Amino acid sequence: MHRSDTATPTVSPELFGRIGDTDVHRFELTNPGGVTARILDLGGVIQSLDAPGRDGEMKNVVLGFPTLDGYVANNRPDAGRVFFGALIGRYANRIGGAAFTLDGVEHKLSANENGNSLHGGVAGFDTHVWQANPFTDADGAGVRLSHVSPDGDQGFPGRVTVAVTYRLDTRNRLSIGYRAETDAPTVVNLTNHTYWNLAGEGSGGIYDHLLTIRAGAYCQVDDALIPVGLPAPVGGTPFDFREPTPIGARIDAPHPQLLLGHGYDHNWALDEPGSLAARAHDLGSGRVLSVWTTQPGLQFYSGNFLTPELIGTSGHPYRRGAGFALEAQHFPDSPNRPDFPSTVLRPGQTYEHETVYELSIG
Repeated sequence: MHRSDTATPTVSPELFGRIGDTDVHRFELTNPGGVTARILDLGGVIQSLDAPGRDGEMKNVVLGFPTLDGYVANNRPDAGRVFFGALIGRYANRIGGAAFTLDGVEHKLSANENGNSLHGGVAGFDTHVWQANPFTDADGAGVRLSHVSPDGDQGFPGRVTVAVTYRLDTRNRLSIGYRAETDAPTVVNLTNHTYWNLAGEGSGGIYDHLLTIRAGAYCQVDDALIPVGLPAPVGGTPFDFREPTPIGARIDAPHPQLLLGHGYDHNWALDEPGSLAARAHDLGSGRVLSVWTTQPGLQFYSGNFLTPELIGTSGHPYRRGAGFALEAQHFPDSPNRPDFPSTVLRPGQTYEHETVYELSIG
């Protein structure tokens, strides 16, 4: 990707709209000649991300809405939230039965999907306007978001103080750093729920994107998409993405797990947390998305429940497979699974993870 050798990324805030008496701002992070990302202080949403293709043409490669109204309408508890670009917490993915026991105490959670708690419950982190502080440094620019989740928020114990930092650097890497502390034992699992289409948002489906996931096992699920058993080997199944494979190559195979998820909506147990986790490549435009994370899992969701009623940033409707999500995370239902990597956070400890998305041309 072309960029100036002397210019460094910049950050520019602007008013995006209002929710009641609360201002919502958008922060434009720009790497001159490269990527431009726009972040909302509402739910930490990545509202758009422009990246050049092989021919130099800039395209927005993430799904979203053009105005605040779209996000507000789809943040309602009764709206079947799609979480476009959103920061997810307190607990990303699902907690079975909307309950867990910690130190002998059962905690009942906000149930918002088939009796389970999904992405933090009815009013998760994506529904809040966060305090935002833009910044620049030697080779990057970003915005630091902060939020205090009170004790009992959606049923979760402990007062949790959260800081999430979005930073764009001169190498077209958008990093998201997560940090949280608590005053009482609790569970925390944070992620970002951006949907990608490297050919350009609203351009059609993503089934011809080549996907690589560096994982030899994935979590099989029941009909409520709650993990069952230990992670199963991907070998010989449609879940083997250890070599670059079109997303749509096997998505309609009569595999029981694909039938349960109506496509891919599963957690992969990463081989090497802290290194390259996944890579997606759109051959037409040449755009490549590489994902690094310190998290142990990666939820790959193939946009199975997107519908034409969702009108995106470019004015085009989103249909099934209009975008895919790669959500770096701890495993679903870990608070109820002592055999999974722990998500318990105690006073004096710090929850700290980082995920990096790099846009390049291949």
